[in-house]
Amino acid sequence: MPNTYTQLLTQLVFAVKCRQSLILEPVRERIEKYICSIASNKKHKPLAIYIMPDHLHFLIGLNPNQSISDLVKEIKHSSNTFINDNHLTKQKFSWQESYGAFSYSKSALDTVVKYILNQQEHHKKQTFKEEYIQFLQKFEIDYNEKYLFEFL
Repeated sequence: MPNTYTQLLTQLVFAVKCRQSLILEPVRERIEKYICSIASNKKHKPLAIYIMPDHLHFLIGLNPNQSISDLVKEIKHSSNTFINDNHLTKQKFSWQESYGAFSYSKSALDTVVKYILNQQEHHKKQTFKEEYIQFLQKFEIDYNEKYLFEFL
């Protein structure tokens, strides 16, 4: 649409099915590049991504022409196929169905990018479950722990 201007900074967070640690360092960047290309092809702006062995953090400038749920569905489906077709994990790979999406202001951009790119250090001090619950609390999102990611 002409004369439509947006700034929708959104961090997506989702986990490997059953929180298995399947994404190993030798293939991490390849998968990150693939996921960024999916977002770019839909005119979203990838700003930071880091995939831990069992989960992903992805900050994007969201294109308002595609819903977050449709984008996440497309990323998960396409990357599942890419990972499995290229045998990038030792067993069949799949993302869990659920996800988190958290919005940020422009003033928080540098902080969020640094946070995402520093995931390895961050997770030496805090588990993914602790981190995810902290996100839900920080953003004042009502949740039932029973329905969170399948934590092992």
